Amino acid sequence: MHVSHFSFGRIVINGHSCEQDIIIDRNKISIRDKNPSRAFKSQYGHTPLSVNENIPWHCNRLIIGSGMYGKLPVLDEVFAKAKKQNVYIQVMPTPDAIKEINSVKTNFILHLTC
Repeated sequence: MHVSHFSFGRIVINGHSCEQDIIIDRNKISIRDKNPSRAFKSQYGHTPLSVNENIPWHCNRLIIGSGMYGKLPVLDEVFAKAKKQNVYIQVMPTPDAIKEINSVKTNFILHLTC
């Protein structure tokens, strides 16, 4: 995969521009569906990542790009489920996460704004 551009709210991967959060599951890109986590928005002031979402667990490592400034909340239940799934999670600002985009057996959730 090749990221040719990343800025607040926009990423270009393999020549395709995305302006929504994305999931990379075994090199397949899809849009993150935040709707299952919206119920938690009032508690965090921002829609967090919860286990109610389609998290790409089929990997050894899951990198969560937590936004340009690292503000995406990740609920504790995500870490607990990762432990049960034997998936190592790393949370880092999205600019740092995209540096790892070609890591072997690694899936991604990339938040593109804050």
